[in-house]
Amino acid sequence: MDHRTVVTAVAAAAILLAAGCTDQKAGGTPSPAPQPSASPSVPATQKPPFAGAPKVTNPLPSSVLSGSPCEALTPQQVQVNIGVSVAGKPDNLPGIGPQCTWTNKQTSAQMGVSFTTEPGDGLSGDYANTRPKMPVWKELPPIQGLPAVVYSDNSKPNPDFCAVAIGITDALSVDVTVALSLQKSGKVDACTVVPLTANDVVTTLKQKAGS
Repeated sequence: MDHRTVVTAVAAAAILLAAGCTDQKAGGTPSPAPQPSASPSVPATQKPPFAGAPKVTNPLPSSVLSGSPCEALTPQQVQVNIGVSVAGKPDNLPGIGPQCTWTNKQTSAQMGVSFTTEPGDGLSGDYANTRPKMPVWKELPPIQGLPAVVYSDNSKPNPDFCAVAIGITDALSVDVTVALSLQKSGKVDACTVVPLTANDVVTTLKQKAGS
């Protein structure tokens, strides 16, 4: 399994962890990420926010997640983030929501956006299920007023892969993932790069909301 396949699978696994799922696959590729328990860590009937997740005090309309995640970044934003304007590859994680991945085949840089619309736990699912499994977990300053956390399954200096989860409402969230190019591998910390991509995603979603 090559580097890009691994990070794509890890990205999907982190989202599945947030939803408390264990038996899903990303593109048919088993995830190398740590596996959670078979059940969610919190009762399915518990209303978000819970597990220490912050309340989304300035939520966006849920309609901003009604389209494809491939629309969450403009062609210009894609080019800035991975060095080339390329169409996103849409996919869907059953029980989680839609996702989109962009890949620069020349440099192997990759980024992804996932709309976590199910099961309706928002950031609380990340706090309850992803946080205990990730060696890197840090709350970020709000991204344009929305609460966010950055996380990675790799705690080594300058990890190649990192993700940000953003609370859109108390019940909905967006995950943004970045995998560095091979040229930047080990030289740049992906956890300092992905918040910039996440900010671009929020900008696009706010424009969609008309705010």
